[in-house]
Amino acid sequence: MVADARASRRDALVALFEEEELDGLIVSHVPNVRYLTGFTGSAGIALALRQDTVFLSDNRYRTQAEQEIGGFARIEIVESDIWSRVWQVVRSSKIDRLGFEARDVSVEQFRGFSRVETGVSLKPTKPLVERLRASKDPVEVSAIREAAGLALEALNATLETVRVGQRELDIAATLERELRVRGSEWHPFPTIVASGPRSALPHAGTGTRELRAGDFLLLDFGATVNGYCADITRTVVVGAKADERKRTVYELVRDAQRRALEHVEAGMSGKDADTLARSLIEERGFGDAFGHSLGHGLGLEVHEDPRVSKRNDELLPPNSVVTIEPGIYLAGWGGVRIEDDVFLGVDGTELLSGGDTELRELT
Repeated sequence: MVADARASRRDALVALFEEEELDGLIVSHVPNVRYLTGFTGSAGIALALRQDTVFLSDNRYRTQAEQEIGGFARIEIVESDIWSRVWQVVRSSKIDRLGFEARDVSVEQFRGFSRVETGVSLKPTKPLVERLRASKDPVEVSAIREAAGLALEALNATLETVRVGQRELDIAATLERELRVRGSEWHPFPTIVASGPRSALPHAGTGTRELRAGDFLLLDFGATVNGYCADITRTVVVGAKADERKRTVYELVRDAQRRALEHVEAGMSGKDADTLARSLIEERGFGDAFGHSLGHGLGLEVHEDPRVSKRNDELLPPNSVVTIEPGIYLAGWGGVRIEDDVFLGVDGTELLSGGDTELRELT
């Protein structure tokens, strides 16, 4: 039987209250609510206090909340205005300092907060629950590993059907179907299928362009298992063998990714991890063509902490999961990105997403 992690997560959050001089925290960011309470719905607020946790939602989620949260938190099902009830609970809790998630609260909501008479000092907080989420437990890692595995199976099934003349949208439809039938709960972000010159757009989206012989075809996609995301990118050549330039660019990106995968580890800075791949690409004269970070954290969200970026001097925490995704993008010609998911464990790293990155030529 898998141990319930919610109590230890709550204890860790309360420990952060000491650093931030808080008596409690309004948790409104949906992934954070799920992380703390187990509630998987799309509308709910958790009020985490030093002594207990209160979960508030509406009638749509009464049964679901009871089933998923159980006795871990006090459940309040509100008929009309949830925020009015939040303030009532706050007033009755006899606390002095209450934080709220600054990333999740809009300016309009904050103005509303400031008009409420609670007798409590309200404080916008930096990410607290996100800091806890950056380090994954074995159950979380297992879910990401499973999501990555089924994503690669879906990719292989899709590539068997790819032909010159197909639209990007048709390929995306096949890929998304293969993801779903293999067990992906949903797509953690809009699938990117970009071909030919459009593959030079790092976030190209998916369009109506038809594949031509010799095109690069870039596929950036994900899967979700038990709420946890995988994020993978592969680039292939369609309808012909790769010419010398395509092979040269592809192998450079592959070498850069392989260097990063071999040397990235918990405890190095995000900046140093980024440099592992970026320095090789820069040495070969393509530094300006690699315009994004090397990677990002993965978990309940497809983009979360930690950041594997040349701008991040903070250390990559032990037991985090990150993407490693170098790319080279040449406007009007095409682009290559290769992305895999890696667990940065205390005792070493684990590649969660296969890592078969030989250049595939779909002829």
